[in-house]
Order: sequence, then structure tokens, then C-alpha cells
Amino acid sequence: MLSCSDCHGGNPGGKDKAESHTGLVKRPSDDISTCAGCHPDEAEYYATSLHYTTAGFRNGVMGRFSEQDLTKFDELVFEQSCRSCHAACGDCHVKTPIVSGVNLGLISGHEFVRKDETKTCALCHGGRVYSEFTGEYGGTPDVHYQKGMLCADCHTAEEMHGDGTLYEGRRDVSMRPQCVNCHPMEASSANSKEAHETHAGILSCSACHTSAEYRNCQNCHVGEGSTSFPALVLGNNPRVEGQVTTLRLVPTVRSTFEKAGIKQENFDSLPNWWDTVPHMTKKRTDRTKDCAVCHSDGKYFITKDLFPEDGSKANEGLLR
Repeated sequence: MLSCSDCHGGNPGGKDKAESHTGLVKRPSDDISTCAGCHPDEAEYYATSLHYTTAGFRNGVMGRFSEQDLTKFDELVFEQSCRSCHAACGDCHVKTPIVSGVNLGLISGHEFVRKDETKTCALCHGGRVYSEFTGEYGGTPDVHYQKGMLCADCHTAEEMHGDGTLYEGRRDVSMRPQCVNCHPMEASSANSKEAHETHAGILSCSACHTSAEYRNCQNCHVGEGSTSFPALVLGNNPRVEGQVTTLRLVPTVRSTFEKAGIKQENFDSLPNWWDTVPHMTKKRTDRTKDCAVCHSDGKYFITKDLFPEDGSKANEGLLR
């Protein structure tokens, strides 16, 4: 029903390529109103969604900055770098997003697709989440993936498109997936029931049910190359008091933003390791089978040896 010019503009009456492409809009969905003409419900809230605002990047690190630092970050780093990762409608439904200058082109010719996680979700989230989920990063695939589930089975269209709320980060999203949505605290045996009741509120689900080591990154934001290493690390949740959870190293060091003139005067206010939910779920792990793994051996718990050199003083709060 629509012609090319209905979305891409240009001059449909042009006599040659140059004339026809006058005023051409290369990425029409960068302007959400383009899609809203036919998809008003989906587009209504998308401008406030985290995929579009990328607010999680900004709010995750802003605690390290003074007001002057934050102003510089917004102007010189966030808008120039972080915001380049925001996803317009077409990045998920027409053409794969561009990551570090690389993309897979049109998803299926110029056909509009509802979802294709292997070409969209995986391209942006493939460094950690998707590769862990599918088992490509060591270990076994997530049990949900083994049973044929993909991203959109948990991360609904409503979550992706937003609900009109300007969330600070993904942990604040009201409709985010939670284990108890599908797995209420109903155990199949007396031992399982006792274990869940005893540890409720004290342990996150991932602390016991993450199957293997997951990817941790170093130096990614320094601009001088990056390295990664596998690890499964437990410690105090920096966001939930009194809870032990899985932790992942965040690759921000004191010198990360020096080239932009940002000193990170409050660097020590946030730890280098943050709570994470690795997509490597398994029902039975060594922690569910043997109490001694945690209570006697102290296996997996974070130690000072894992703190980055010249790391944040807030790391001390992660120790058990």
C-alpha cells in the first residue's frame, strides 16, 4: 500500500537517480512519527523506552561524576558515543543495527519483520547476554533456550516499546521479566521448599541457578583495547541491601573519561562489580546440591584479589 517515498521522502517524480533522491531520508524511523502513522499504539511510548533513550548508560555511571563532570559527560560522551547505540524502530524490524561500524544489512530484503532475535537482539547483546544464553560462551545453553524459547518469550513487545515512563535503568522497568512470574515459590519437594523459604530475600535466583562462568570485561571504555575473562562471582548486591547475588565487572576505571576532561571526582561512590543476571540458567547446580559450596567452602564469593588495581573503595561493601 505504501510507496518508497511514503517513508523515505525524496522526489518520486524525478527523472533520474540524483533528482529522485533529492531530500531522501536514509533512516526514516529515526523520526518515530514516521512509524506512528500506521502503528500508533507501538510508537506512542517508544520515545521514552530505554532502547530509545539509552538512559541506563547515563544513569549507571553518573553517580561517579560531579555536576561539572556530568555536564561534560552529557555533551562530549553520552550524546557522541552512548546515544549512538539507541535503537530506532527500523533497527529491530527492517535492518540490523550498526554496532562498531558492522551490521548484517536488511533482515529479510525490505520485508518488515516482527522479530528475528538472531539478527537484531544478538547483534547488540551478543557480546555477553546472547552468547551466554545460547551456550556459545562456554558452559551449556540456558535451559530456556534448550526448550526452544527466545528473547521475546520473556522480553515482551510491551517491555521493548515502553509504557510511557522515563525509567532510569532496566532494573526499574515495571514489566521486566522476573523468575517468579513463571516459577512461583512452589517447590516440588520438601527439601526444595525449605531451601527456597530459608533463602528467600537473602539470595537472588541467579546466585543459585547460574550454571557456569560468564563473561566479565575490562578496559572496554578506555579506548585502548579490551580484554575479558570468565568468572562466576557472588557477593553483596550493591542495589539490594542484605541480598547476595551474582556480580559482573563493570569496565569503568578512574581514567576512563580523562580524554574528555572528566575527573570522576566521585569514583569511589560506586563499586566496580555490579549485580547481574547471567542468561545461563539451570535448575540444578553445585550450589543447589551441596550447602557446603557456599556455607563452608565459600566458593565463588568475591575476594579482594578480584578488585581492579586502583579500584573503587566501594568494592569493600561487596565482601561477605
